[in-house]
Amino acid sequence: MNTLYYGDNLDILKNKINDETVDLIYLDPPFKSGVNYNLLFQAAGDDAIDAQVEAFKDTWKWGESAERAYDEVRNYGKLGLALAGIRRWLGDRNEMMAYLAMMAVRLIEMQKKLKETGSIYLHCDPAASHYLKILMDALFGHNGFRNEIIWCYRKWSVAAGQFVRNHDVILFYSNSDKHTFNVQYIDTSPLTQKRWKGKKQLAMFDDEGTRLATSTDEEAQSPCPDWWDISIINPNARERLGYPTQKPLKLLKRIISASSNADDLVLDPFCGCGTAVEAAEGLGRNWIGVDIAHYAVTLIEERLARWQPHATYDVYGRPTTLAGAKELAHRDKYQFQWWAAWLLGAQSYQREERKGPDQGIDGRIAFKNGPFGDGLIIISVKAGENVGVQMIRDLRGVIEREEAEMGILVTLVVPTQPMRTEAARAGFVSKSAHGQLPRLQIITIEQILDRHLPDMPRIPRPASELPRRRQTARDQLELLLPIEGAEAPAVRGDFIDPRFMKFGRSRRSA
Repeated sequence: MNTLYYGDNLDILKNKINDETVDLIYLDPPFKSGVNYNLLFQAAGDDAIDAQVEAFKDTWKWGESAERAYDEVRNYGKLGLALAGIRRWLGDRNEMMAYLAMMAVRLIEMQKKLKETGSIYLHCDPAASHYLKILMDALFGHNGFRNEIIWCYRKWSVAAGQFVRNHDVILFYSNSDKHTFNVQYIDTSPLTQKRWKGKKQLAMFDDEGTRLATSTDEEAQSPCPDWWDISIINPNARERLGYPTQKPLKLLKRIISASSNADDLVLDPFCGCGTAVEAAEGLGRNWIGVDIAHYAVTLIEERLARWQPHATYDVYGRPTTLAGAKELAHRDKYQFQWWAAWLLGAQSYQREERKGPDQGIDGRIAFKNGPFGDGLIIISVKAGENVGVQMIRDLRGVIEREEAEMGILVTLVVPTQPMRTEAARAGFVSKSAHGQLPRLQIITIEQILDRHLPDMPRIPRPASELPRRRQTARDQLELLLPIEGAEAPAVRGDFIDPRFMKFGRSRRSA
């Protein structure tokens, strides 16, 4: 039942999850919280790209995908009317409208998955919460609204001309009046604690009807209000993963405890670093997590391996055939490049905006090179159908610029003979503690999927960090190259692969 999907959640919702099977949905969709509010309403230029979500970055641009989403929703009852009205007001081709269109088409599918007793919690930024509330009212009906929860927190920030923004909004809706809800309690106020020493008050009356206050032996608790004072994650907290949008585990545990029971099914279609997944696992719920970023999926796998080592689950969506790899490359070349580098055991990946003709790096592998210190392998991935000898020359130049020992070019198609000849001319690693290693190699995705790896040193990894064996789908391919007892050297890069991270403190040793 527990499943982690790598892919577009709209496709997963439509084709992989049965209707009326989910008890609780929590979603924290990406949003441009850090940009100037007014910029969200400016018209997009002609070079606007399709909406795409990737690790550490939330970009919702008006393009073909957003237009298609709007067209699919505009005739969908009251939701279509609401979205069309907002579009007439906000105008076309701005980021806010694209965001709402992309959310609306997904919310339709989420409601279809909920049981009659199901609930949904939509976590959103105050800049968009009022628009999303209109869409939720139109979809679930006014009677479906339960709470607008305000999550309050404290953080150091400076705001010019306004109060500091220190809260998020969580919209709580149910599919019917039969929804599951377990009352949550919080501690009573400090004054009550002091006066009654933490005990529950008992109201009694004398013969004249005068109220007499006393206490019992029961601990006093107050029903949880719709504002939650829960701290954001401390930079040194053991649960911190380095994921910018990570939410506290306590927040998700409260939501899941309130609106689901043991063995219920919890769905997070924007699962990011997997806080809802871990909370559901820890509370004995079944779960489904979906994310479009390969980095997020690998981070959740590592998180469960470290902190929920007995979790069993399947992973779907990673290509296991050449056709699947080509489909991923066509859908999103950057996610394809990260996936391909992951297959080789890359320890870090580059951000999209850092890519370009003068970079040529999709992943890095650091290795121990005996008396020669730390070695470095540069991975360059080509997602196109056209390959040529210039790619080999470019990679050779990157190797020299980065002072790396080796370079590996990963291609989707079979390389040409001139490419192989040029690679051979690069010779061998001059200083190697691992025998004779070609300085530059070419390998195809098909060869990697067939487990024919390039000639390279084995990647060290501390034995204490190795994940325990867990159940995964047969179609999951995970080519790790560990050496127990050895520690991987530090490696530069925008995204450090979670298999080689030392995030937080191990809860098993806490």
